[in-house]
Amino acid sequence: MLDEAKEVCPTSTRRLIETGALLVDVREPDEIGSCSFDVPAIVNIPMSQLEERWSEVPKNRDVVMVCLSGERSLKATYFLQYQGYTNVSNMGGGIAKWVRKGFPVKGQLLAGIGNSASSCCCNTVDGAVSKISCC
Repeated sequence: MLDEAKEVCPTSTRRLIETGALLVDVREPDEIGSCSFDVPAIVNIPMSQLEERWSEVPKNRDVVMVCLSGERSLKATYFLQYQGYTNVSNMGGGIAKWVRKGFPVKGQLLAGIGNSASSCCCNTVDGAVSKISCC
């Protein structure tokens, strides 16, 4: 049985990148053409090619899987865990949340995408709002 996938927010992802993590963007090439992450260590392995190309993902460094919203990258995270990866995380909220945080991108996300009011910073616990320090 697989462990629960580790999920990180965009702020934590930036910290991981600063310490050598690799971003693996599983969006298709036409999606990346309009807006992509502007970070030094990133590779694109589209979800449609992951089964054939997963061995290109290094096992000896932290890896953060990303996509538009965090859904496909979560599936990719579980897939890599099944292949024996232990240092893989999913960035919740995807590039849409990354853009909302004002983090660096190349291009522009389509209007309306990434404008959701949801945030990883506020969780309701027994009716009270608690802040998560990652954001």
